[in-house]
Amino acid sequence: MKDAAKLFAYFLWVVVGGALLAPPLFWSAQHFSGFFAKFNFESFFHRALLICAIAFLWPLLRWLRLHSFRDLQLDKNRHALRDAIAGDLLAGIPLLVGAFVLLATRIFLPKNAISWNAFGAVLAAAVVVPLIEELFFRGLLLGILLRSLRPVVATLIISGFFAILHFLKAPTRPNESVSWLSGFHSIANSFAQFADPMMVLASFTTLFLIGWILADARLRTRSLFLPIGLHSGWVFVAGLVGKMTKRETIILPWLGTNFLTGLLPLALGLITWALMIGWLRYANRAHS
Repeated sequence: MKDAAKLFAYFLWVVVGGALLAPPLFWSAQHFSGFFAKFNFESFFHRALLICAIAFLWPLLRWLRLHSFRDLQLDKNRHALRDAIAGDLLAGIPLLVGAFVLLATRIFLPKNAISWNAFGAVLAAAVVVPLIEELFFRGLLLGILLRSLRPVVATLIISGFFAILHFLKAPTRPNESVSWLSGFHSIANSFAQFADPMMVLASFTTLFLIGWILADARLRTRSLFLPIGLHSGWVFVAGLVGKMTKRETIILPWLGTNFLTGLLPLALGLITWALMIGWLRYANRAHS
């Protein structure tokens, strides 16, 4: 069986396993502690998917006969810190400029008070989320596909998958009783958002471009440090803007529900991509 088919089987195991695990996980948490009463079923469904993704990862690696990072077309990076810092700046600075323009035009308005806890949460997300997602998407999944597919095809598949997973989110259903089929209902309800073409344009397209840029950074450097830096810069600045500003309306298709969805972030992403390519050419000449 080819690598792509094995990956499809892995995702099927994760989805079905998560759907089956979520109800008993929800019931157990509700039974043992009242602390979990504030969390809806969807929170447990997402945790169940993560548990299954981790649990099935080792069998997948054995099935694919992966033994080292070189099997995933990754090399040791002598300029790891430089690439990570450059990625942060290349992604963060265009977003900051865009945020200042939106504040100057009063599309965004500053909030009266900012919580230090909120700032800490943004900083933690900017560290943890890029590490996990880049290791998984651009490290493992893209590396597996590169063993049997051309880079452009592998990048297309991973970028689409990356966008779909971030775009899918089942609506909250607080009054619905949880049954053994609730996890499968969550899967079905996740696709309901695709009925809104404008939201697909505003969200999916930008997320797909971000996934493509991150994959391109990985392919150009044969390392994950530049994509981790880029990802961290986007998450940190977008999260900071979200915590420090407010707005009354969603301006589709220009801006969606957050600062990383819409045509304006799409344009800022293209600027980051162009800056990244130019910086890599300069850095490679400087060290040649």
